[in-house]
Amino acid sequence: MTAATGSANDEAWELLRWARRLTEPELRAAVARFAAPVRTVAGYHFGWWDEAGRATQVGWGKGIRGALVLSGARALGGRVSEAVPVAAAVELVHNFSVVHDDVMDGDRTRRGRATAWSVFGARRAVSAGDAMLAAAWDLVAGGYPAARELSDALRALVAGQSADLTFEGRDDVGLAECVAMAAGKTASLLAAAGALGALAAGAEPARVAALRRFGHHLGLAFQLVDDLLGIWGDPAVTGKASGADLRRRKKTLPVVAALTAGTPAADRLGELYRGRGPLAEPRIPEAARLVREAGGGDWAHREALRRRELARTELSAARPSPTGARALDLIADLVTHRDL
Repeated sequence: MTAATGSANDEAWELLRWARRLTEPELRAAVARFAAPVRTVAGYHFGWWDEAGRATQVGWGKGIRGALVLSGARALGGRVSEAVPVAAAVELVHNFSVVHDDVMDGDRTRRGRATAWSVFGARRAVSAGDAMLAAAWDLVAGGYPAARELSDALRALVAGQSADLTFEGRDDVGLAECVAMAAGKTASLLAAAGALGALAAGAEPARVAALRRFGHHLGLAFQLVDDLLGIWGDPAVTGKASGADLRRRKKTLPVVAALTAGTPAADRLGELYRGRGPLAEPRIPEAARLVREAGGGDWAHREALRRRELARTELSAARPSPTGARALDLIADLVTHRDL
């Protein structure tokens, strides 16, 4: 990493910290209104306390979606203070989806510690996720365009998550439909975050649409990088168990790109993935090697960078202020180049 790259990276992280400082009081206030059993699970998930209610400093994630809302509003001339409730709403929807996703996927590790469902049980975790979703709507209920934007994103998110689960039982998933699944599951909410920032600034429809497209491409880049890290990332950095997606024979973007490559390595990977139940532990490194040999890793890396460039084009079309453009560009770079 060059000094210039390191400096830009530091600046991007400071933008995320700035956004979290503004957003967290809204999140805490929302969770404080939950009933006691649900409040305990939600606060644990956000890293504010442990399972016994003792204060902790684990943190509730990067806050990228909220940062996009706040940075987008500022970039298009809006008042950041007016965008804070919307940023909190986006983060609540994201965390609702994360809690439910962990239950559906059976993931036991998130952000470096046990997932909420593995500590409190699936039913209580689902209830906490539902409460987060309801709280998100409380925060945007007074603004019809914002509520509609978030509602559209949620429908796409749920459809994408449903497709993701369906893919686990199929052996014929195509790359185009896998990209469409990721567009719903992940990119829809980042696209909404971009649009919501523009709406909070009172921007005209063309600029709102440009920031929505910016978030869409950035969301796909985010998912591509996330899938790469899910196979080859360091658990100490990612906070997730190594090889968890491969263990479940999950059809992630690099895996589907590899499975559809039409090479001997793709055929061998297909044989591994055609079984049912968890992949045996000794086979996980073999599966990772076959994904790489079949070109899935290289394709995902190239596609993430391509989506990053498309996001840059759409950001320019939104005509942000120079300082606002830099902030959003820094966040996009951070998302795309995470440990790649």
